Amino acid sequence: MNEKNLVFEAKEAAIDVLIKNSKGPIKGLPRTAGDGYREPYTRDLMLCALGICKTDNDVLLLALEKTLKTLAKNQSPNGHIPSLVHDPLDRGASDTTPLFLLALDEYRKKTKQKGFLKEAEEKALLWLSYQSPDDNVLIGQLPTSDWRDEEWVLGYGLYVNAIYYEVLKRYRKIKDAKTLKSLVGRFEIVGGIKHRHVHEGLLIKHKPYFAQWAYKVMGSERFDLVGNSLAIVFGLSSKTRSKKIVKWVEEECKHLRIKGELKGDLPPVLFPYIKPQDPDWHGRYEIYNQPGCYHNGGIWPFAVGLHIAAIAKSGFEELAKEKIVHLAELNKISRNPKYEWGFSEWFRAQDLTPQGASHQSWSAAMYIYALSFLEGKDLW
Repeated sequence: MNEKNLVFEAKEAAIDVLIKNSKGPIKGLPRTAGDGYREPYTRDLMLCALGICKTDNDVLLLALEKTLKTLAKNQSPNGHIPSLVHDPLDRGASDTTPLFLLALDEYRKKTKQKGFLKEAEEKALLWLSYQSPDDNVLIGQLPTSDWRDEEWVLGYGLYVNAIYYEVLKRYRKIKDAKTLKSLVGRFEIVGGIKHRHVHEGLLIKHKPYFAQWAYKVMGSERFDLVGNSLAIVFGLSSKTRSKKIVKWVEEECKHLRIKGELKGDLPPVLFPYIKPQDPDWHGRYEIYNQPGCYHNGGIWPFAVGLHIAAIAKSGFEELAKEKIVHLAELNKISRNPKYEWGFSEWFRAQDLTPQGASHQSWSAAMYIYALSFLEGKDLW
């Protein structure tokens, strides 16, 4: 099969996966994966909206509408969006509320319903406005409260704040968006003593990318693929910095391959990997988060999709084309013999063995989203 056929066959397969997952066993809501995750996880389904709204599929749009309405119904009195769409008491996530607002805006634009769920929008924005520990716009979070439920991200996380930055722009909170962008890029993580008057930022001295998280004297300089990709796609990163980040990722992945820590041409979600001798290693990682696995450097197709979007947004369309071919090949791999296309949850970085659930919805949706940055470019 030639590259063009593979790439566009993968898109059709991705749409098919999303359609099959669009009505699950729990209140007719979409399921998160074809096997393994029958539940409607909010963050997965909200991120899927980015891909779904690049299609004109009525089944998917109706499923998204039902999901958004159910979330609005189950929103907490203070405006927080639950982690499970159908369960108003399953709370505690730092990313579900900004992702809800992102998906809501995507749906409104696609369907031209400007006032859809206006009350839920206002409550969610109010809740978010109170999530800054320093009352300075930047959102704070507790460990394991975002999509990485087996990784310690504390304080001001890049991933959540990149989403919030886009939300502020989309809902015309321009002053707050400018403040957030200034705070993220104003101060450098340099280690050592931090004085009381110095606020946390996410720039790192001598490195082009944004830090994974920072809070007071603590922080992580490890590379967060999802956070940095969203920072590029949503414009939190400057064009110059974005280009540098893309080039840096390519170089660092070459070194990982030389060391035998990475197979293939697609980047892990986190690197360098956290290892037992490192100060940020936690006991649970021995069982759930080994180096090159899961959140500690696994290769996640949904994250790669965001990275490809970031590559294209940065002007490297030929490189993005190469990566989308590799992602199509990866999504073809199936650990479940009943599926022709696997769309697996994640892969072990060292040997590319598929792990987790198959027919993962956001693996499919983020492939569609990534490809949307290249369609119409006459690259094939």
